[in-house]
Amino acid sequence: MLIDLQLHSAYSDGYLTPTKLAEIIAKQGVKTAALTDHNTVAGLNEFRAACKKKNIKPIIGLELYVKFKSRKLNLLWYNFDDTNFQLHDILRESQVRRRASVRKILQKLQQIDFRIDIEKQLDKYNHYIPVNHVISDLISYSANFKRIKKELSSKNPREEEIINQYFTNKEIAVLRESYLSVERIFRLREKIGGQLVLCHPAKFSYVKREMLLALKKMGLDGIEILSPHHSYGAIMYLQHLAREMNFITTGGSDFHRFEGNNYPLQQSWQYYKINSELLSGIKKIIG
Repeated sequence: MLIDLQLHSAYSDGYLTPTKLAEIIAKQGVKTAALTDHNTVAGLNEFRAACKKKNIKPIIGLELYVKFKSRKLNLLWYNFDDTNFQLHDILRESQVRRRASVRKILQKLQQIDFRIDIEKQLDKYNHYIPVNHVISDLISYSANFKRIKKELSSKNPREEEIINQYFTNKEIAVLRESYLSVERIFRLREKIGGQLVLCHPAKFSYVKREMLLALKKMGLDGIEILSPHHSYGAIMYLQHLAREMNFITTGGSDFHRFEGNNYPLQQSWQYYKINSELLSGIKKIIG
């Protein structure tokens, strides 16, 4: 059975509504899916309703930025009580901190003569503020885009280049992600249930066995092994570790949008599908 347990909508840093997202994955043949927006559950009700209309089984999901000792990680959370007030308090806290960090950067850019209506931009986002959308707003002003192209020496600068130049630049300001204590999340999970899975663990660095053992001891349920961010070698190593530690293994496309620009490759579904039969313990999540 084809599944997709990592999808993002316009409620965080995706570009499609949950309804449109359900329509797209139905065309891909996906039968079970999770909306895992960053630090918000605002799109879940719409996603559940849309999936049911397309005969897709919806899984409650969420992606969180967390801190574990000195490491900054992403956690996927499935099948929790998304109505719990403590969860909503934690998410709102992280959203407020992120809004303040984005505001600070926009103020810095405004001070160096970028054209920005800060309040208008921030008011567009009621929950998680997506940097990719903020960049789209920024370059919608032709003067800003012309300046960015000149400063980056590029006719068509990529989003990552713009982020590096203006959002992670110590000479301007650095976006501070609204990380949550991983211990705090594990404690809350005891109250509201669900499964916690380490998200694309090999995306940025080599996976350390000792770290996974420590997280398992704290209560980590699984690791995402099938991801467009992982090499084949990383997938095989993660599969080995998952078997050793009896982890649930999951997979997701990490879909945010179609890439555009007339590229022949537009999204990861074009080059791989996530088959639930390849994932150990996955029935604990998808039933």
